Amino acid sequence: MRVTRRAFLEGTGAGIGLAALQSLLARDAGAFSSARSGLDREGHHFAPRAKRVVVLWQGGAPSHVDLFDPKPDFERLRGSEVPESVRNRARLSTMTAGQGRYPVLPAIRPFRRYGDCGMELSSLLPHTGAIADRICLLRSLHTEAVNHAPGVTLWLTGSQIPGRPSFGAWTVYGLGSLSSDLPAFVVMTSSDREKTCGQLFFDHYWSAGFLPSRHQGVRLRAEGEPVLYLADPPGYDRALKRGALDDLAELNRRHLAEFGDPEIDTRIAQYELAFRMQASVPELLDLSGEPQSVLDLYGPDVQRKGSFARHCLLARRLLERGVRFVQLMHSGWDQHQNLATQLELQCRDTDQPSAALVQDLAQRGMLEDTLVLWGGEFGRTPFVQGDVNRIDAHGRDHLGSCFSLWLAGGGVRGGHVHGASDDFAYHPAQDPVHVHDLQATLLHLLGFDHTKLTFRHQGRDFRLTDVHGAVVKGIVA
Repeated sequence: MRVTRRAFLEGTGAGIGLAALQSLLARDAGAFSSARSGLDREGHHFAPRAKRVVVLWQGGAPSHVDLFDPKPDFERLRGSEVPESVRNRARLSTMTAGQGRYPVLPAIRPFRRYGDCGMELSSLLPHTGAIADRICLLRSLHTEAVNHAPGVTLWLTGSQIPGRPSFGAWTVYGLGSLSSDLPAFVVMTSSDREKTCGQLFFDHYWSAGFLPSRHQGVRLRAEGEPVLYLADPPGYDRALKRGALDDLAELNRRHLAEFGDPEIDTRIAQYELAFRMQASVPELLDLSGEPQSVLDLYGPDVQRKGSFARHCLLARRLLERGVRFVQLMHSGWDQHQNLATQLELQCRDTDQPSAALVQDLAQRGMLEDTLVLWGGEFGRTPFVQGDVNRIDAHGRDHLGSCFSLWLAGGGVRGGHVHGASDDFAYHPAQDPVHVHDLQATLLHLLGFDHTKLTFRHQGRDFRLTDVHGAVVKGIVA
């Protein structure tokens, strides 16, 4: 294929201006995706239970010991050692691997039963408790990762090493877009007000990897322009913009015919959708038409730009406008030294809006075909890290060998607890679920056989679950 020096330089330089416009997709993208992945005309391997996804990512790893996995005996065992026979089968981070003692620390607040199902959750999560009959709580998850970035990367891309396509990219690759005015995959990030968590949200958490770049997530920013480079410069009216895009599209089509590069076709679609987003994004972000009852449902923080509560409401608005995959990423759960003070604040900021989103979707008849996931990259140790006698100087370290999260809607069993941990919440004791198993299950609910949703790259057929994973049938309704 003939590529001139000028074409090469233009192609590589264009990435700077195009980065904010990745994954801008027209309605015909579903046909493109289906053809690439060998799916049927509807874009599935079999009938789906869900057609859209929202991920409520809790960055830093929420403590399953304090929130989801009650251990009443911990009060009696307070201060006693977690047995070495339990600990020596799991990796720890370097922060506590050489610690001299490993004393049990009970949950900082009592658990209580919620819903008709009697699900036990922390009293720090009353709003989540109010939807207990709708959620499926997994208490037997495990992962190899014990540090944040590799853990998040494994969860969202199937590998601890960056470079693979993200879960959202795989989803829209298979299903295509339901909207002509918004991207198929949208990301929003937020943090606790106190900025206690130093974890970063890297672009590869929503990357298309080696999939066509049209499937990459588009990040909506809380400050400044919602999408970089979306606004026109002063004096540049819509008619002039329309004419310029038409001329540019014609040039791109000529290049496509000459070089056959599918990324040129992606560029045409990106520019066209960006043009439509100039009208659709401001309308999306305008909450003035939302009833007060809905705003009250999400809590007072919904009025603060950039808050997790506001993003949850925007997630519902995105989903009902046809966006396939919404990924909310909220940091602040990495509580090594401030568990006693920060955990309650973090629950206060995230509990009500998380539950409100589920309730809002249910009231609109959307929950049954919307898959909701709430969780983080791993759990926290049952033993204390730091000085337990100082309220501002102790917490829990990372624990990948056992943790919890919850799902709702989209074909999962409501009011159900799947799996169980051992007596120290350290390892799965019943129905263990690996990260790859849950990925396979989520794809199953979307109508995909995870072993067949593949993309050939560098001579190998890649998939989200790598070479692992089995559908967890016990959580499917």
